[in-house]
Amino acid sequence: MENTPLAPPHAPAPAARGRVLVVDDDPTVAEVVVGYLHRAGYAVERAGDGPAALERFAAARPDLVVLDLMLPAMDGFEVCRRMRAHGPVPVIMLTARGDEEDRILGLETGADDYVTKPFSPRELVLRVESVLRRAGAGAPAAEEARPLSGAGLRLDPVARSASRDGVGLALTLREFDLLAFLLRYPGRAFGREELMREVWGWDFGDLSTVTVHIRRLRGKVEQDPARPRLIRTVWGVGYRLDLPGDGEDAEAEEVAEATAVGAVADAAEVTGRPEVTGRPEGAGRPEGAGRA
Repeated sequence: MENTPLAPPHAPAPAARGRVLVVDDDPTVAEVVVGYLHRAGYAVERAGDGPAALERFAAARPDLVVLDLMLPAMDGFEVCRRMRAHGPVPVIMLTARGDEEDRILGLETGADDYVTKPFSPRELVLRVESVLRRAGAGAPAAEEARPLSGAGLRLDPVARSASRDGVGLALTLREFDLLAFLLRYPGRAFGREELMREVWGWDFGDLSTVTVHIRRLRGKVEQDPARPRLIRTVWGVGYRLDLPGDGEDAEAEEVAEATAVGAVADAAEVTGRPEVTGRPEGAGRPEGAGRA
């Protein structure tokens, strides 16, 4: 599909707020999105298919991409993969497909957000602003700018670089922000709603977004993602990051829980009462008992 002009021909393309590439093969949707973003102060480029999107991406190096999933010639998943191979550019998936599997696949591909059609153009603009703000539109505050380290991890919020045991980690924008947030508060458990508010800057949204990012992050920082020792699931609460030393306490909790469950079973045999199959009150869930 032939590309359209960067912005309405009667108005200059502003660049003060950043450059956005809109990729959608539906001209009506694309025109609405481009118009709203342009009026919000963004310089906007547009492409109608995957190959054209990759060409414009390489030439313009946008600050953010609004990417439709259902594209001719090359779907949005593949376009996102190829863009992310060149660096951590923020991507917002835009699609009429609202299946959970599609959302999860989009997020696992590296998308930072997922908006399902029909949508409010104003909401999309707010999402763009939120993602770009988290991407570092300004210098981080002094507290947030200091390097973070622990358990072989080292993060530099200013350079947006991360490593584990001296080996660089290829983290997406959200993965970096999520790991940095957890590393600032080791040993503290956070619920998914709280993480969405603190890391994504949203007061509401699809909580599976947090779950998927935790799973992807574990795949990059854990020695055995199936049995995470750093990013723990806290049953009934959410997640916490354990540093060396904290892990010993976590193991002690697991042993205590196993002992408590065994004691309940023994008591059931002695009293003749049916065995309690649920967890004893106050016991946590063993790590690995379920997926994040």
